[in-house]
Amino acid sequence: MSADERTAYRTCPLCEATCGLEITLRGDRVVRVRGDEMDPFSRGYVCPKGTALGELHHDPDRLRRPLLRRGGERREVGWAEAFAEVERGLGAVIAASGRDAVAVYLGNPNVHNLAGTLYLRPLLRALGTRNVYSASTADQMPKHVSCGYLFGNPDAIPVPDLDRTDYLLMLGANPWESNGSLCTAPDFPGRLRALRRRGGRLVVVDPRRTRTAREADLHLPIRPGSDAHLLLALAHVLFAERRVALGDLAGSVAGLADVEALVAAFSPEAAARATGIEAAAIRQLARSLSGAERAAVYGRIGTHTAEFGTLASWGVDLLNVLTGNLDRPGGALFPRAPHARRAAGGRPPRGFQTGRWRSRVRGCPEVRGELPVATLAEEIETPGQGQIRALVTVAGNPVLSAPNGARLDGALPSLEFMVSVDPYCNETTRHADVILPPPPPLERSHYDMAFGTLAVRHVAKWSPPALASGAVSESEILSRLALIAAGQGAAADPAAVDALLLDALIEAERKAPGSAIAGRDPAAVKEALAGDTGADRIVDFLLRTGPWGDGFAGGEGLSLARLAANPHGIDLGPLEPRLAEVLRTPSGKIELAPQPIAEDVARLRAALDRGTGGGALLLIGRREVRSNNSWMHNVGSLVAGRERCTLQVHPEDAAARGLTDGGRAQVASRVGKLAVLVEVTADVMPGVVSLPHGWGHDRPGAELSVARCHAGVSANGLTDDQAIDPLSGNAVFNGVPVRVESLG
Repeated sequence: MSADERTAYRTCPLCEATCGLEITLRGDRVVRVRGDEMDPFSRGYVCPKGTALGELHHDPDRLRRPLLRRGGERREVGWAEAFAEVERGLGAVIAASGRDAVAVYLGNPNVHNLAGTLYLRPLLRALGTRNVYSASTADQMPKHVSCGYLFGNPDAIPVPDLDRTDYLLMLGANPWESNGSLCTAPDFPGRLRALRRRGGRLVVVDPRRTRTAREADLHLPIRPGSDAHLLLALAHVLFAERRVALGDLAGSVAGLADVEALVAAFSPEAAARATGIEAAAIRQLARSLSGAERAAVYGRIGTHTAEFGTLASWGVDLLNVLTGNLDRPGGALFPRAPHARRAAGGRPPRGFQTGRWRSRVRGCPEVRGELPVATLAEEIETPGQGQIRALVTVAGNPVLSAPNGARLDGALPSLEFMVSVDPYCNETTRHADVILPPPPPLERSHYDMAFGTLAVRHVAKWSPPALASGAVSESEILSRLALIAAGQGAAADPAAVDALLLDALIEAERKAPGSAIAGRDPAAVKEALAGDTGADRIVDFLLRTGPWGDGFAGGEGLSLARLAANPHGIDLGPLEPRLAEVLRTPSGKIELAPQPIAEDVARLRAALDRGTGGGALLLIGRREVRSNNSWMHNVGSLVAGRERCTLQVHPEDAAARGLTDGGRAQVASRVGKLAVLVEVTADVMPGVVSLPHGWGHDRPGAELSVARCHAGVSANGLTDDQAIDPLSGNAVFNGVPVRVESLG
């Protein structure tokens, strides 16, 4: 390293893996990014996205100042003018049509940055609208719903204990490409290789022979959308062959007999017709799973973004319970984040419910305070009381990520006002009247609020800014929006939101049973906090009052200062059983057969013998290690090389339709059609075609110069906004019937 170079250590914010990065800087330029070999969690592992962080930081298309659009023209403006325009636009809509005329869309990058996890809640409260949408209903909402019903807590999500299990059954996941999801595990591939080296077994269920499937001991191709049928058939075998073994969970479950009745119709023979997996293979799979000393079942986005997404998510944890592998080392465990709060004492658990309100047009129930993103376009288009007239988007691109994105794209210009917090003028934000750009990751502090609750090992890491920033912080942007929404005006002091958040946390902690700060003066507690920003001080408070915190008594406990002195992070040990801490059902037990789940099983049973019909193929998505939704397509090194936005087709289906490798095909669904490059490969099973999501960068007005040269097509021009999982409102992106014809 030359004399004018320095090194910064950070946690990568680009996916859920939370890999440690070693960043070499020269002045304000990023010279090199590589894996941090001293990071106790990732141990030097890094994927291509992480090494491209410098290129992302220096992207000339990234916005540095607010953009304001008037009369079809965009121009850069100062922050004061931008916030004044937001006050004018939002205020006019609220005054004329009420707060429910404003909608909010939150993209999944929000859980990858500190401001998004801390400051969005004040914004939502200030807006006071029921029209809240997010990427959750295009992704993982079925998991929240099933865990809510099972455990009374939608955020109590068990993860496979990858480093100690002997047997892993994985459905709808491809961590060789995606690095894991709802399961934070740097170097997921390396952990799976280690599982096999120690004599363990990996079984992958997927319609495609993915990179993960190629590494498995057994790959079972499955008809898209039928994962729930398979999971309930496995449960059927466990009951039929008396292999149910609850172990330490025996006194902690309710509804076991009800589950046995629910799965009775799902014999391996019946499931074979739905899944395409032979009955004998299903029986052997159930026997292997139940016979393993330590086993875990893990299902991810391929199972969630399907017609029976919540039932599939329920089936995953049901099998972990029935085999006695939930809440035990080597099975599936509930992580404890370093900033975790204690359970509220003295109040009876309320359990989990949905449907506190419903969408105006289709009547879809609210789930966790959100409505399905599949309903957003119709709520903008349909006149009447409560019609959406203004939209706030934060770190999202729903034109490419929501089902039937073309419909939403057509609806956005009819809004009276739109403001977006985003570093790019992308396919969605091009419709905004105001774009407010946050600073890039290297110019802000970072602590993983969300992924610590999903990590396969307890680790604490803190990243201060690697580069100085004169930009307005994202926390200030969100705070100012909240103050505007609350009627306090564009000139209100954003520090008021910091104080509000911190005061509420301190007061709640002082009242918590066993609190380390009970009886202490709140002002003295605030005075003792470290950190350069309000967000930093909130993290310090959460760490110090968390399960490994110093309790404001000094010593070896966690604090922001201690993490700052350990830039590679601190290892806090493996996961431990803690079911009693997370259970929030009124019964105090795992509710194996909650009524909404039990009622939906009838819908699954009716689909046992349903075929695709009419020669249709079933469309599924796919991931690629260099791509993360639509985020990374403006980074040249990540889109270089071969064309990756292709339609994968099995040779048999290609021959039947006159398709050739490298030729073009028209793909049509109920809602749209598009032309795409064909890739003929036996890696996709017959009857199935695969198209990656997040592409389609060819819309006029989007200022993404690199992505435009690698535009691809949007798979969500084919997905149907009328098709959702009824329990969660999640969009159906896998198993979409399509017709494919050759274009020569």
